Amino acid sequence: MTVEAPQSGLSDNAASGLAYITIIPAIIFLIVEPFNRNPVVRFHSWQSIFFCIACIVIDVVMLILGRIPFIGWTTWFITPLIGLAFFILWLIVLINAFNGKRFKLPIVGDLAEKQANG
Repeated sequence: MTVEAPQSGLSDNAASGLAYITIIPAIIFLIVEPFNRNPVVRFHSWQSIFFCIACIVIDVVMLILGRIPFIGWTTWFITPLIGLAFFILWLIVLINAFNGKRFKLPIVGDLAEKQANG
């Protein structure tokens, strides 16, 4: 007689995709079982967290650069382009996660992989 593990009602692909919606589901998936034992969900959760941190850091840097004379005026057109790039990257990782693919972002993806496997 085999004993099956209880089902969570949420597939790995759905949990991986939901991790990118905001930072809150990503943190929850790292805490709640059975998701915290699944390496795919852990990878996407960590990548989502690190991606969010990277977005905040870049935003703060652009805010600081905007206050520097002779440099600040250039940030008015660079900041929206960076925001658009981050939005496109977010859509790419979100769609790939829901489709069960592991799209690893540069730098952030390596950190996420180390955390998910460690």
